[in-house]
Amino acid sequence: MQKDTTRSSRLEARLSADALAVIKRAAELQGRSLSDFVVAAAQEMAQRTIEETSVIRLSLEDQRRFVDLLINPPEANPALQRAAQAHAELIQSL
Repeated sequence: MQKDTTRSSRLEARLSADALAVIKRAAELQGRSLSDFVVAAAQEMAQRTIEETSVIRLSLEDQRRFVDLLINPPEANPALQRAAQAHAELIQSL
């Protein structure tokens, strides 16, 4: 991923003195400025959050069940058959 080195937006936050002290200490330990540390941490957490919500994780049992249903799908029930028929009619009318 390409890093954007031009900074044109600003973010402000109010935090307690204790939270600021912890963040400053962590930034010092990494040899970063406070701003750089906060931006990097926020980007990392944002990326992790996006990845966690876009990936579906299944247990081994659920994976097997999913594959089995793909390979051997159950017979369509009457409601599904009606929905398929309605869809086919809709598509043909376009």
